[in-house]
Amino acid sequence: MDAAVAAREAAAHDRELTNHHFKEGEHPIVRIEHLNKTFTDTPVLRDVNLDVWNGEIVVVLGPSGSGKSTMLRCINLLETPTAGHILIDDEEITGSKKTDVVKLRRNLGMVFQQFNLFPHLTALENVMIGQTKVLKKGKEEARAEALKQLDRVGLADRADFKPPQLSGGQQQRVAIARAVAMHPQILLFDEPTSALDPELVRGVLNVMRDLALNSGMTMIVVTHEMGFARDVADRVVFMEDGVVVEQGRPGDVFDHPQHERTREFLGSIS
Repeated sequence: MDAAVAAREAAAHDRELTNHHFKEGEHPIVRIEHLNKTFTDTPVLRDVNLDVWNGEIVVVLGPSGSGKSTMLRCINLLETPTAGHILIDDEEITGSKKTDVVKLRRNLGMVFQQFNLFPHLTALENVMIGQTKVLKKGKEEARAEALKQLDRVGLADRADFKPPQLSGGQQQRVAIARAVAMHPQILLFDEPTSALDPELVRGVLNVMRDLALNSGMTMIVVTHEMGFARDVADRVVFMEDGVVVEQGRPGDVFDHPQHERTREFLGSIS
């Protein structure tokens, strides 16, 4: 099936998807409508439509270059869409109206492929800094929250270590603690395990599983970790060539994919 046709079908069926997060009369916490992004003359996103509901765990899959990370970066305005609309909690952040980016990112946490920690600060200080600088918390309140989140990710005993003294997996867990300490409405993960050695991946995925199952936080996760997607996601979205080709419950997408390209992709990584 042509990718553009698949995109239109996916958008048409989006409203038909039901899960325990949807309530009659509610609006999606994230709504993406006809999103396009072009770099120079290369289209990276082509008419993407996607709704994400409050408390939902959405895992986005697809080959490299499919536009997954660009979509995330458009959601928190690290990239400016070429066309289309994005609404967060029913408020448009795209278009001619100027968006308060600082306010937006208070409610949108993001965990990157690279850890983006301050190397001269300890793990504790890295988790505190956003709270003191952005949320304007006092140091003692920020410290208590930072210690709580470091304990949650299993790193309370590394609070005084600086990033160069930590493994890659530990650094990524600090980055997750830093994002969660801001208490965002939505947490975005951009391939958080792709820069890690295989033996370090499990610890990060366990932390993400705990968040997904116990925090009630809305999560949009771009990943190649199929086990995580199958076990944790409420909905799986498959993208290729800048469009949403297919989406549905994990069991439906993994066991009964509707599109040939989805079947090929899943077969290539199984």
